[in-house]
Amino acid sequence: MFRLAQYPSYQVFLAVVVALIATALFFPFWIRLLRVRNIGQQVRADGPQGHLVKQGTPTMGGVLILLIVAATYVLMGNYGRRSLLALAVTLLCGVLGFVDDWSKVSHARSLGLTPRAKLIGQGVIAIAFCLLAVNWAGIDAIVRLPLLENSIDLGIWTSNFDIGGLAWTVPWLYVGLVFIMIIAESNAVNLTDGLDGLAAGTVTIVMFAYAGIAFRQSRLEIALLAAAIAGACIGFLWYNSYPADIFMGDTGSLGLGAAVAAFAVVTKTELLLILIGGIYLIETLSVVFQVAGFKLTGKRLFRMAPIHHHFEMKGWSETKVMVRFWIVTGIMAGAGFALYFVESVRG
Repeated sequence: MFRLAQYPSYQVFLAVVVALIATALFFPFWIRLLRVRNIGQQVRADGPQGHLVKQGTPTMGGVLILLIVAATYVLMGNYGRRSLLALAVTLLCGVLGFVDDWSKVSHARSLGLTPRAKLIGQGVIAIAFCLLAVNWAGIDAIVRLPLLENSIDLGIWTSNFDIGGLAWTVPWLYVGLVFIMIIAESNAVNLTDGLDGLAAGTVTIVMFAYAGIAFRQSRLEIALLAAAIAGACIGFLWYNSYPADIFMGDTGSLGLGAAVAAFAVVTKTELLLILIGGIYLIETLSVVFQVAGFKLTGKRLFRMAPIHHHFEMKGWSETKVMVRFWIVTGIMAGAGFALYFVESVRG
């Protein structure tokens, strides 16, 4: 008799398929509900003029994406502390994004939560995630250096606290690193979510890379969660491809961005995140350089930032920018996975 539990690779494939089919089936109803409720995207007036036609397009597709990811994870029935933490930080940042989205919709404006409020929320989630990762999930504070046999111990400055009869270890340097990772990736994916299909497509590719890494580590529950996210994003792309019928909103982008960073932590590939999620680093740096360059010289380095808008302003179609950024993401994520594989073979 065929037993799925004996074939973990089939379980990972099944997680992709289940999430993909569920997303594809439920989104038409979700889109119809959002239209009835008049919940639509508020487009910034200072963005590309071609995007003004997107005003009113249903948003908050991230709500359904995250619900389907959680349901698929539960349905697969393979749980672990690390994967539960990764799911929790994804959902919590998604809730933060939902508050931001709802503020925009209810006030009919393109700006939601203030940057300070958003950063405080992300920071609290990041610190809680790291403390639980160390004290509950058994994740160490040692960061491996890719291609080198050396590592950096970020637990050299540690404090111990007794709270409610429970002993808590706080490796301050590692907490700082995870704090930066969660906030940076969450906001970076949010920046990337500026073209139809761009964020969902890149997250899909990155999640497949992390699913492969987790599978290589024999951490099936983490691979299943990553596969569920990838499958849900693929299903969402059917409706988010140009011209989009729905956007994921901050609910999706903040949640999925946090997931990218969380997977780097739970698979202990913190530094490989720079390569695997390299497209998000490029998008973020383009904004940093644009702002810094303008303040220092009075000139703009790019025609518009983030960088995907720069290529739009150069005359590239939205679809061309999206596909080419997918290709770049595939190359970088594939290189990151290959680098990890080589290291794992070496032992």
